[in-house]
Amino acid sequence: MDNYLYLLINITSIIIPFIFSFYPRTEFISTWKKIFPSLIIMNGIYLIWDIIFTRIGVWGFNEDYLIGFTILSLPFEEWLFFICIPFASLFIHYNKIKLQPKWRLSESKTKLVATIIIVLLLILLILNFGKLYTTITFISSIAILILVLVRNISLLQDFLVSYAFILIPFFIVNGILTGSFIVEQVVWYNNMHNMGIRIGTIPFEDIFYGMTLLLGTLFLSSELKGPVNHQSK
Repeated sequence: MDNYLYLLINITSIIIPFIFSFYPRTEFISTWKKIFPSLIIMNGIYLIWDIIFTRIGVWGFNEDYLIGFTILSLPFEEWLFFICIPFASLFIHYNKIKLQPKWRLSESKTKLVATIIIVLLLILLILNFGKLYTTITFISSIAILILVLVRNISLLQDFLVSYAFILIPFFIVNGILTGSFIVEQVVWYNNMHNMGIRIGTIPFEDIFYGMTLLLGTLFLSSELKGPVNHQSK
């Protein structure tokens, strides 16, 4: 049964959000269709990143927890990850907006929080420049935060609050994948390419890797002028 673990993590991550996507008050399934093109683009970028990093040994996968089917150096479960986890995460984001529209930061607080994050990442980037995972993740995170601050601060006002909630299941799922609660890691990381700082078993960089994927998807959706509305009333 161990070889089904990663597959089961993906399935359990998406099953409840998928069922409740048809809930009449939110109808997230219709929103998902609208942001799907943006997610395809972002996933394409991330999967290329993932394939390259897997091939050069920045990270890798424990075959004991995989079904054994790979596509372009990535296990099938990793491809599925980029469907299940964004779906579940964006489900939280849009339901927060729909059900609790007042749960958002003011413009001034958004600028303050974003600036603090950018400065922190910039300092860590300078201190760890050349470590591949750290360098690429933090450059990407700084770039997307600045871009959204300038072009769509309303999105960031909602997203920063949403991401605080998204981090709760994130720590559970990524914790299991990186070795919490199980004998070995499903996903291993080469510490030569990251800061070596872990939150439990999760590399610190993972927080911003996920943030950039989600925020990039939402920002791209707004830039493509899709019908998704990020402004809370």
